[in-house]
Amino acid sequence: MPDAPFTSGATPDRTTLNSLVLETAKRDRQAFAALFNFYAPRVKAYLLRLNAHDSLAEELTQEIMLTVWRKASQFDPDQASASTWIFRIARNRRIDAARQANKPALDGEDPSLRPPDIQPPDDAVHASDRDDRVRAAMQDLPEEQVALLRLAFFDGLSHRDIADQLGMPLGTVKSRLRLAFDKLRRVLDSDTL
Repeated sequence: MPDAPFTSGATPDRTTLNSLVLETAKRDRQAFAALFNFYAPRVKAYLLRLNAHDSLAEELTQEIMLTVWRKASQFDPDQASASTWIFRIARNRRIDAARQANKPALDGEDPSLRPPDIQPPDDAVHASDRDDRVRAAMQDLPEEQVALLRLAFFDGLSHRDIADQLGMPLGTVKSRLRLAFDKLRRVLDSDTL
């Protein structure tokens, strides 16, 4: 490949441009330099016409030409010309950039993005002991109260939903849950003494 195949100012023909991409696929730096010199300003102008601001157009042009370097081996002159292939890459990259711009930025202070706090070992032991005491205390409750506790706390049902599911009056559900809590509290408070 010559150093600069079209320095005379004449626009190179399709065959020359195609051969430059094929040579670039073989990692010919001179061929890529010629491609870059010819296409980079045209790709940037194209991106500006697609409403990319100047700095974005410059950045995307660099990325597009890097993609040309990396993927030149995928170019098939029987499928498309070098210009079509390169401008398709440019169009797709601009679409990707527009999609990224429409996504809201992540807030680093969002609690849902933070990892859970590590529970100190002594707290884990105390929690395990507490859970064991609650299970033991629940064994002493009548089955109807245990069933209500399971529906309220393990299944997450509201008092109204429990009443509807079991066909009980709402007041009965509330009073049985209150009784169950009182019994659990007495047993658990006596365990801590």
